[in-house]
Amino acid sequence: MDPAESACPAAFDPQQFRAALGMFATGVTIVTARAQDGTLVGLTANSFNSVSLSPPLVLWSLAQRAGSMPVFSRGSHYAINILAADQKDLAQRFATRDIDRFAGVRWREGCGGAPVLEGCAAVFECANRSQYEEGDHVIFVGEVEACSRVPDAQPLIFHGGRYYTELPI
Repeated sequence: MDPAESACPAAFDPQQFRAALGMFATGVTIVTARAQDGTLVGLTANSFNSVSLSPPLVLWSLAQRAGSMPVFSRGSHYAINILAADQKDLAQRFATRDIDRFAGVRWREGCGGAPVLEGCAAVFECANRSQYEEGDHVIFVGEVEACSRVPDAQPLIFHGGRYYTELPI
């Protein structure tokens, strides 16, 4: 039997689902890549998770309708920049539409040309290993080619639609 056929119909609307998901505290990332024409692309995301230690794999997801989907789906590399507590403004900047998100932002070129942002708590430089369409999103699995961290960095946290520099009590 197909698992989708055995699922009970949803007894909630999308807003209720989104509000319930918001109760799961997450870290905040900016996923970056370089388009074939050299254009830098980046977006704020909190859909990040580890997959495997051997080989080293991580995942994140992106809405199929996202304007940056062609860059991420066709590109060979991307970087997942885990934001530190003092990078809330950067998270908001990369969540804003119709601006040059990289203007004035310090970064270096990482594996495959993907921009690596300075000052992050951790960075995973990934080869674009596989993609899976599920619902209205695409799940990207990246093979980590390089990673770094700042051992004492405090993370930026997202919970209930708000950013926190410490977990709410």
